[in-house]
Amino acid sequence: MEEQKIKQDIRIGDNIRKIRQQQEIGQTELVRLLQLEGVEMTRETLVKIERGTQHIRASQLRGIRDALHTTYDALLAEE
Repeated sequence: MEEQKIKQDIRIGDNIRKIRQQQEIGQTELVRLLQLEGVEMTRETLVKIERGTQHIRASQLRGIRDALHTTYDALLAEE
């Protein structure tokens, strides 16, 4: 069964970028952390997710949540 993709608007990507930058973590470093945890992600994919041009998979969202030590609420928050 194919993994569920989460339909997103730009908000999720913006939230990921904002939290990542607040923690002073670069895109390459975040991707490395995700890959160490077994989450499939390339820097190109992260860029597209942050721009809102690519849907994020549930495992990727979970991995980002864990790597950034944040919550789903923070990642999915509407401003």
